[in-house]
Amino acid sequence: MNLIILAAGQGTRLRPLTDNQPKCLVKYNEKPIIDYILDSKYIDFFNNIIIVDGYKADVLKSSLKNRGILFCSNPRYFETNMLHSLFCANKYFDEDIVISYSDIIYDESVMKSIFESKYEAGVVIDKKWKELWLTRMEDPLNDAETLKIKDNKIIEIGLKPKSYKEIEGQYIGLIKFSKNKLKAINKFKNKLIEKKIETHQSLERMHLTAFLQLMINNNFDIHPIYINGGWIEIDSVDDINNYNKKGIRFDKS
Repeated sequence: MNLIILAAGQGTRLRPLTDNQPKCLVKYNEKPIIDYILDSKYIDFFNNIIIVDGYKADVLKSSLKNRGILFCSNPRYFETNMLHSLFCANKYFDEDIVISYSDIIYDESVMKSIFESKYEAGVVIDKKWKELWLTRMEDPLNDAETLKIKDNKIIEIGLKPKSYKEIEGQYIGLIKFSKNKLKAINKFKNKLIEKKIETHQSLERMHLTAFLQLMINNNFDIHPIYINGGWIEIDSVDDINNYNKKGIRFDKS
């Protein structure tokens, strides 16, 4: 199994902390975000750790030298999105993969849930998401996205909710795909490129949640991998300040 960490973005909402370094090197409790991922006890279960870099790639590579990391580059990081970054690493789709955003910190129980999942396509979903969002902002509904589940399959993800009834959890930025599923995903992507399937957004600028929804709309089974907290997203300086006020720590990572 390979771990693919998406770290190409500019992290504009974390400025000035990202003026001279990529988002994943920003420190939380004196430790770079990426180190929480790389220091997990589960990291040795992966055959390869691949980081898709872009913004300040030289700084990232220098920081992580001698750690056995493989790098793929998204030179168009400034005009593309997560999906494009993911497919920059598609030569590593020859094994099962776990996809991780690089601006999240999660404890061992979250990765344990991924390894224990038997689904060929599983998306980590936090059922206690609202507690975290209330730490970050006054109105969680304004920032959260829809997540609807039926028969233990995700049927809607990533849209703007009108009420909390449309939110059965929140996607946290972790996905697991089997090798067999990846073959089907590559074929599906090629159909999208050939315009055999209609999209309302270019693949280059597409978010991963939008791609997941397209897959769902075209009969891919995507299952929730449920967790109950145990993670944070660091998207802004306010996030860091708010988490510190709450004393949220991940010392065991």
